Amino acid sequence: MTSVPRLAGQAVAVPLGALARWRRGKPMHPRGVVARGVLERTGGAGTGVPWLDRPARDDVAVRLSRGAGLPAPWPDLLGFAVRVPEDGRPVDLLLSSTGRGALTRQVPVLRRDAAGPYSSIMGYRSPAGTLRLAAWADRPVPSDPEPLVAHLGEARTAYTLAVATGAGPWRPFAVLTLGEPEAGPDPDVRFDAVRYPPPGLVADGPMARFRAPAYARAQRERVLARTGDTDRGDSEE
Repeated sequence: MTSVPRLAGQAVAVPLGALARWRRGKPMHPRGVVARGVLERTGGAGTGVPWLDRPARDDVAVRLSRGAGLPAPWPDLLGFAVRVPEDGRPVDLLLSSTGRGALTRQVPVLRRDAAGPYSSIMGYRSPAGTLRLAAWADRPVPSDPEPLVAHLGEARTAYTLAVATGAGPWRPFAVLTLGEPEAGPDPDVRFDAVRYPPPGLVADGPMARFRAPAYARAQRERVLARTGDTDRGDSEE
């Protein structure tokens, strides 16, 4: 039986697809900055998931974005996306601006400052129970692309990444240090946290079931809008 969240995701997919065609690109988070970074996992998170618990160091791509693309100084739903190379397939982390508390970590919050906090909102099934991920910076970070590019070119910016089990406390497991931003226009990098979770985790819960059809439709329409293809088949990227 199709779940209510999946049905809702299928319903939302229609306007998202139309928005992708109208914008000829990203229907969500259209304005952002991509930067290279270094993710240093410190180990000791105690989740039973090796990817989170073991020390490691990876060169990663990070995109900070404004969800509706509103101009500053308007607040927006901010996005924090990380792509980690991992044995032939990426690991994609997608976090949104939220509160940090046991309940507010699942509630989207409009913000001006890209320092966070951010949360995955979506849960991950693991041997330890449902996990969520979070990130926050050690200093204020502008969210509008032009000031953000200038900021990243001038100042070292580090984000703490943390994991929580259920409504439990956040446990830091990594530090992500951003480098200089990519030159030129905002690159068309596509992240998919449902298809590419960290090894040992499974995207689960209502948000995952909602997100899967909505994101698949939006990504398909982005390709069709760029190529001018009118075929509306069911193939995905």
